[in-house]
Amino acid sequence: MKLRRDPFQAIADPTRRAILVLLATQTMTAGEIAQNFDAARPTISKHLRILDECNLVASNQEGREVHYELRIDKMKEIDLWLEQFKKIWEDRFDNLDKYLAKIQNERKNGNTK
Repeated sequence: MKLRRDPFQAIADPTRRAILVLLATQTMTAGEIAQNFDAARPTISKHLRILDECNLVASNQEGREVHYELRIDKMKEIDLWLEQFKKIWEDRFDNLDKYLAKIQNERKNGNTK
């Protein structure tokens, strides 16, 4: 079985994104995480395995339980990658706001074309 190591594959799934949100504030076991979903525990365990393979979560064995925690360093890598697009999107939205304001001003002044 091929290991999945691309964090973007992991965050593409809404359930895995929700798990990451849960782990952003605390360490949890698979059972604790599963209580927040309508999915069976084996399904949640599969999602956790994918997140672990992508290094987005760390798993620590404590007795019979495995505790999962968010790996902030990997999340920062995703954030840095997305940041390059944020500037482009912000510029486009700013340009759209200026254009809409111009159209509204022209209509207000009766200068429609």
